[in-house]
Amino acid sequence: MQVSWVRVVLDIPRQEAFDYRCEHPVQIGQRVIVPFGSRQLIGVVIDLPAAPELDPDQIRHVEQVLDDLPAFSASWLALANFASRYYQRTLGEVILPVLPAGLRKPAAYLGKRSAGGPVARADRKKRAAPAQVAAAPIVLNAEQQSAVQQICAASGYAPFLLHGITGSGKTEVYLHAALTFLQRGQQILMLVPEINLTPQLETAVRARFADIVAPEEIAVFHSGLADGERLKAWADAQRGKLKVLLGTRMTIFVPLDNPGLIIVDEEHDASYKQQEGLRYSARDLAVWRAHQAGIPLVLGSATPSLESWHHALSGRYTKLTLGQRAKTRFLPAIRLVDTRKAKLIQGFEPHVLEAVRTRLERGEQSLVFLNRRGYAPVMHCAACGWVSQCPRCSVHTVLHRKPGAGYQLHCHHCGFQSRVPSICPDCGNQDLQPLGRGTQRVEEFLQETFPAARIQRIDADSTRLKGSALRLFDEVHTGNIDILVGTQMVAKGHDFRRLGLVAVLNADSMLFSADFRAPERLFAQLLQVAGRAGRHAEGGEVLIQTGYPDHPVYQTLLNNDFSAFADELLAERRDTGLPPFTFQTLITAEAKSVQLALAFLQAIRECAAAILAAEGQAPLVSLYDPVPLRILRVAHVERAQLLVESASRPALQQFLQQWLPQVQAIGQKQRMRYFVEVDPLEI
Repeated sequence: MQVSWVRVVLDIPRQEAFDYRCEHPVQIGQRVIVPFGSRQLIGVVIDLPAAPELDPDQIRHVEQVLDDLPAFSASWLALANFASRYYQRTLGEVILPVLPAGLRKPAAYLGKRSAGGPVARADRKKRAAPAQVAAAPIVLNAEQQSAVQQICAASGYAPFLLHGITGSGKTEVYLHAALTFLQRGQQILMLVPEINLTPQLETAVRARFADIVAPEEIAVFHSGLADGERLKAWADAQRGKLKVLLGTRMTIFVPLDNPGLIIVDEEHDASYKQQEGLRYSARDLAVWRAHQAGIPLVLGSATPSLESWHHALSGRYTKLTLGQRAKTRFLPAIRLVDTRKAKLIQGFEPHVLEAVRTRLERGEQSLVFLNRRGYAPVMHCAACGWVSQCPRCSVHTVLHRKPGAGYQLHCHHCGFQSRVPSICPDCGNQDLQPLGRGTQRVEEFLQETFPAARIQRIDADSTRLKGSALRLFDEVHTGNIDILVGTQMVAKGHDFRRLGLVAVLNADSMLFSADFRAPERLFAQLLQVAGRAGRHAEGGEVLIQTGYPDHPVYQTLLNNDFSAFADELLAERRDTGLPPFTFQTLITAEAKSVQLALAFLQAIRECAAAILAAEGQAPLVSLYDPVPLRILRVAHVERAQLLVESASRPALQQFLQQWLPQVQAIGQKQRMRYFVEVDPLEI
């Protein structure tokens, strides 16, 4: 029996690859089960070396070669390699976590219950294909036609920024362009930022392509699916059975052998950035994947990220503009409601409440937007100033109303829950009161004010159960809801036909954030939620309550002028040396005390300074001082961070490759838990 050597990557922190003996035929890109210490792990073969790096007598054997799926292609492994290098993680830490659970768990292939393997079991489960009724393409206006023609005429890698106001018909551009590439025999990859946006897009895709794409050739991929559903979609993609794949950020890693077009809807959305494990940006990987495949890429948004806007202005991306609504010629009227001298009624300025009443009388829907879930941000004691505090974190606990359980205090960071105290823990006062309001309290007040109205709240709490978000949005779309109370979940992508009024509460909370991206996010959020109003009839209205009506964010919003807003922000970023004119990496350390975390960060900072001095790179890379996080403690763990910055992305990457191995050595010596994040969104 011929023995070969295989080099395998495993999901092991900061360990690159391991050599094994293999007595079975094996290809690069195949998964294998191997021993690691006392465990069995699934790994992926990345090389077939002529000889192992260690003493051959010390090399262990591959236990099983998994052939239930084709080996990963060279192009897919190149994507994983790029993500590994750019985001500074080992290849195994990239490849294994992105696979569906069944493909990376040895137990799925070993033991009595593993007969056939997880892929075969997923194939045996018969699923009813969604009903497909072919829908005639909608006639495009001149702007949409021009955008589709430019996308379809592109040769090779061609990135487009599709900047369209809300309601301008960006989805129709996606569908018309995708149809052309499907007719050429190529595959389509479509990304959306949130799970709740996939159902209506899937419905549109299935209806539009029913004549040329079989139901089983369209798949959805996101974390809300059952393990078996996600595995089936991945397996069909890896076998080359799919023509259209749509999903959330994790979908960027699903293998496709013949992609023709990649679409990233709402490309500005922060949900495309993974915040744990491999901290990747799906939008940025979509750019790399399109470049690697030599195909067009469409990034669509009414409020593009400043990074993409900067690329469009510089000519790196081609900007396509949709400046008018596709189905109506009416934009909603945006008005600022000055609350400085107003007497608010449960957070509502009286004229806003009256506007809701007027829409009810007309038989139109209203959306009350408040990006704060729960009943109230805190419980407090007016006698001594006590406020509800999480015992594990340096944050307040949020008051929630739970059906059948009354009121409870929740920590949104660690999950801690407790009963509401009957008296103040500090002074014994019995009159504890909720301070501020969340979506639950607003919903309760509106039910009391408009008892005959059908009111529904849509937020992370009301949509916790699988399928609940789809059901609730269907209720809104079918007109069974008169007043919708919601968070950012309802702000983008939804086409509510009867929605005439959007009322925005508490927008000012983001105005004075320490985060330099806060104005960009607030403008995007407000413009997106405003775009839900009046999409199918004249007279749409958006009322924004504010105590700062003269603030530039609001004044620019009144003119619906994203271009002016983005250009002004870019000028500020250029003057202050902030992204997209600089590139950043953030190292966050976690310890029992912040002093330990700061000491570790100071040690690696001194190491970094020495490297930069020795290499003569000090002018190219800036090192900031270690600082505690704004929310210092989460789940009894205290945190601090160190920011590294450079105006040159290659210089920063080169420095990280030199520095991070020494960071790892210092971290192991101090037994410090730390995370490296390239291109952080929050600092």
